[in-house]
Order: sequence, then C-alpha cells, then structure tokens
Amino acid sequence: MNTTRPTENPDVILIGSGIMSATLGAFLKSLKPELTVQLYEVATDLALESSYGWNNAGTGHAGICEVSYTPNRKPDGEVDVAKAISIFEEFEHSKYFWAYAVRQGMISDPKTIINPVPHIAFVYGQEQVDFLRSRYKGMSQHHFFESMEYTEDRDTVADWAPLLLSGRESVPIAATKMDRGTDVNFGAIARQLVQWLGNQPGCSYACQHRVTNLSRTSHGWDVEVRDLQGQRTFTQSAKFVFIGAGGGSLPLLQKSGIAEGKGFGGFPIGGQWLVCHQPEIVEQHTAKVYGLSPGAAPTLAVPHLDTRIIDGKKAVLFGPYAAWTTKFLHQGGSIFDLPSSIRWDNLGSLIKVGMHNIPLVAYLIQQGTQSMKTRMKELQNFYPDAQTDDWELIDAGIRVQAIKKEDGDAGIVHFGTEVLSDRDKTLSVLLGASPGASVSANIILEIVRDCFADLLATDDGHQRMKEMIPSYDESLVDPAMADRQAGLSEQAERTLQLI
Repeated sequence: MNTTRPTENPDVILIGSGIMSATLGAFLKSLKPELTVQLYEVATDLALESSYGWNNAGTGHAGICEVSYTPNRKPDGEVDVAKAISIFEEFEHSKYFWAYAVRQGMISDPKTIINPVPHIAFVYGQEQVDFLRSRYKGMSQHHFFESMEYTEDRDTVADWAPLLLSGRESVPIAATKMDRGTDVNFGAIARQLVQWLGNQPGCSYACQHRVTNLSRTSHGWDVEVRDLQGQRTFTQSAKFVFIGAGGGSLPLLQKSGIAEGKGFGGFPIGGQWLVCHQPEIVEQHTAKVYGLSPGAAPTLAVPHLDTRIIDGKKAVLFGPYAAWTTKFLHQGGSIFDLPSSIRWDNLGSLIKVGMHNIPLVAYLIQQGTQSMKTRMKELQNFYPDAQTDDWELIDAGIRVQAIKKEDGDAGIVHFGTEVLSDRDKTLSVLLGASPGASVSANIILEIVRDCFADLLATDDGHQRMKEMIPSYDESLVDPAMADRQAGLSEQAERTLQLI
C-alpha cells in the first residue's frame, strides 16, 4: 500500500511504520507544518511488526500491575516503587498526546485505539504476598496510585477476576487493583497517525520499500531505498533520519557507521501467546492480571492473563512464552539476521553476554521446545480450571534486545528502550523493548528535545508542544502537582472515552 509518489528530498525520512515513527512524524508536522516528511515501510502494510495488535499484549504500561518494574528493595526492606512512579508519568504523556490526536482528527475513533480495562497484580504463596503487600504500601502513598485497592480476601479476588480463583487450592493470595488501566491497540494508533501524515502537504509514505543503506553527507544523509514492487533502487537526501524499524533498526544503525553505535549488538527473542475466544470464558474476565515471573528471565517471563480488545472483539490472552529465533523481523526477516549482525566491535560483548546468560539461553530453548501440555500448566498457575481445547497458540512479535558495553565492561542484555543520536543530531535510532510503545510520546519528546531543540525554542513551538502534552516542562510526580495531574488525566480520559 502506498500514498502518492515519494516526497523529493524531504527534510525528514522515517524508517518503519510502527508507533515510534508514527508518533515522531505527527509531533514534527504539528510543531512545524511546513516540514516535509517521507516514511518507508518494508512490509506490505503499516505497523505489522512490534506494534501490530497480536504481536504485543496491548497493556498501557503505567506501572500499576507490572511487578517487574518494582523488583528491588530499599535499605529498610520495603519494595522500591520509584520505577513504577516514573513509568506512570511517562504513560500520562502518551494519553495526553493520543487525546490531542483525537481532537485534531488524526485518530478517528478513540475506541479503535484504547479501551478501559482494570489492571491487577496477583500473587500466591506467602513470600509473594509479603512482596505485594510492601509494594502496595509504597505505591498507595503516592497520588498516582491513591485509588489502588489491596486485598488478601479470596471472595474479593474472585469478584475482581473470577478465573483466578476457579479451582484454586487454599494457599495465601493477594492482589492489587486499579480500575483506570487500559488496553491499547498500538498498531491502530500507528496506522492512523501515518495515514494522517501521508495526507499532509509535503508528506508521503510507502510500503514494500526497504532502506538498504545510509551515507552521511555535508547536508545530512543519503538514503538508499529498494522498491520491492517496482524492483528498482533509488537514493533520497534528507536533513534528518529516524530509524524506528524495530528489529530492523540494528542493521541500519550498523550501516550508518555513526560512532555512537559502535559496540552494539542484538539478541532476538521470539514470543508466543495462548489465546481464548470462547465467549463463556472471555466474558468472565475483564482485567489485565500480572504476576511474578518464574525466575530465569524476569523481565521477559512475567506471566499475565489479559483482556484483549482488537477491532472491537474481546479475547483473553496468556503469556508470554519465549522462543529461540535468529530473525530480527517476522516480515522481511532472515534466519541470517543474527549472524550477519556480528561485528568485530560487538563480538566481545556478544560472547560475554552468552557466557553470563546461560540460564536465559536455556530458558529460551526450553520455552521453544515445550509441549502444549507444559504451556497449559503455566496457564493453570493463573487459571487452574483452564482446559486445552479452549486455547490456541499464536506467534507474537520478535523483540531484539540491545546488547551494549556499559562502564567499559562487556555487554549485557539491555531490557528497556535505548535511543541513540549522532553528534550532529541528524540521525536517531531506537533500540529495545518494554515499556516501549506505552511511553512512545515521552521517548519521542526526548528525541525532539535532543535533535529539534530549535522547534521548541520559540514561543509558538512551546505553545504547540503544550497543546500536544499539556504537562510538557512540568513534573507531575511532585505531590504539589496532584490536582493538576488529576485534572489533566481526567480531561484526556474523557476525550479518549475511558470515563
């Protein structure tokens, strides 16, 4: 699918059509309407990789239920909730921007992109109960989470999420719940933002176009593009390039040759879900329920039982199950992606990561080779009465975890989102995963601040950014901002039809 012919020598070239490129394009065009923008996507349609609805859990990550964001203890022994507070504020930025996009007509119907779904953290066993009680103690003291509820009562948990107690033995349990959680279709957001961008003057997008090389010039970058339909290759010049191509970002970063990218490697991890469409089960469960991971890969293996709403249809999803792969992308990827990404500058990091993450490698092999019976046992830890015939296994997205050097030592698997920009601020690259899409507005805001500071330096630019993110240049974490945050959040949620 294509819009009109590619924009000739645009100001900005965006690579990839996922939530990050889409958000950056919308930001820049809103800040400076005369800017020209060209977007390229290798797949046959928009947002078919990490942002695609079934390739992620669709959780609006706000730190509410994700126990993996609060793994550490403070010196007094209580759970440290600082990371959850930070992610909550960053997700607020996304909500504000999406509400702005609805008001501006970038997004046609908020129900196509976001729906209200309670967020629940659920644990079982006394050790886990003690952890969740401490987590709740810390979180409920902050105004972000003052509406959070906590219970160890089985009847209350059964009322919140009946499947969790169906057939469960009598063991200590606990749960927290906030009603103002969300289920988000990041692919729908990306598609609508890109389509809006393509209809703006001086802007265009093209699918089935692969960026094959980047060369620095005195005025920015020459970008080599292969038209996969027309079987032709051409070159465009641009002042700024953003590589937001998911798993395809690392090879393009390496081709750019920027010094900031030296030493980076990538470790691809595939994903799978169990999905249930049975109406009698689906209607019993309206929540995103996160638990504690089994241990081998804590930020990858956090189990969750989720309400999922895609194209207006509700389902229940459980996972994730990891899988070994050497491909960086589902569409247009190759089994040679991983070996071809190995360079002399990242070889040491890759070797040391392999040596120091043997449990992770073993976990991936175990996950990829396990039977349906074994997968069902994991589901039954959450939903004891689950029956195999009600569930199907589907593939999810591929996440290429960034491997980098830190403090001069060899690389680690970096679970998070990494933004690299070159010294001239003419190229930015996004690597990494969670919480990723949920905090896309905050990530893109940092890119704009770093590479397009001139657009924010004027009174007009500042005002335009405040329209997109009303809390821009304010800290909502400060207790003195509690009323301000509550008001902004309510306004955004009303626009998004969440309340």
